[in-house]
Amino acid sequence: MLDDFFMRAVLAGLGLALVAGPLGSFVVWRRMAYFGDSTAHAAILGVAMALAFEVSIYAGTLAVAVAMACLVSALVTRGQAMDTILGVLSHSALAVGLVAISFVPAARSDLSSYLFGDILAVGRADLVLIWTGAALVLAVLVLRWQRLVTSSLNEELAMAAGIDPRVERLVLSLALAVVVALAIRVVGSLLISAMLIVPAAAARTWARTPERMAAGAALIAAASVILGLWASLRLDTPAGPSIVTAAAIFFVVSQALRRA
Repeated sequence: MLDDFFMRAVLAGLGLALVAGPLGSFVVWRRMAYFGDSTAHAAILGVAMALAFEVSIYAGTLAVAVAMACLVSALVTRGQAMDTILGVLSHSALAVGLVAISFVPAARSDLSSYLFGDILAVGRADLVLIWTGAALVLAVLVLRWQRLVTSSLNEELAMAAGIDPRVERLVLSLALAVVVALAIRVVGSLLISAMLIVPAAAARTWARTPERMAAGAALIAAASVILGLWASLRLDTPAGPSIVTAAAIFFVVSQALRRA
């Protein structure tokens, strides 16, 4: 089965979906949509560094994403406005990354695959990394679920319960950095934040508890992967954008059913 490029793409997308759904729920609850953008856009700089130093794309992307996550967390704890910080860092990181990658001849001809993903080119080694990273992030979310939920919904309540919101914010930021690194080959740096936000926003319409929203977001993300890849195969459209388009359709349908 793994010799079939389409099945490898499906498995890679499902691995990302299972972790993007729950993690995206925290992004929605915390109103951190720009965080995904800033970290994902910084991934382009990680790609340029990885190619320049001839190391793994995942390693370079993860290093830059983690650095961006730590930087944002440090600035927020100093009282800076979150949306302003993330807005500046998001666009600046993308611009710096594109300038840096222009100096790497090997990346110029394949720039679109890093911007929009190339899930159909995923190999066995990529599958191992994606599923291993997703399992680790899910394990962290399960072990710290109540702490993360409490600090996301009410920081004062979290402090009263003996939970340090700064620690939970850093844990969440690092988990997002790992997911960004995993998703660079699947949907690309420009669409990663969409896979985090859109399924979670669609699931929020019907969820009555945080756990149901996280599970619903994961299911919608997984369905978007399957539907998007099927549409890409049948209609000869780009795989990454097709997956995000499918997620957007689920969101529109959920909103329409809610109003009906």
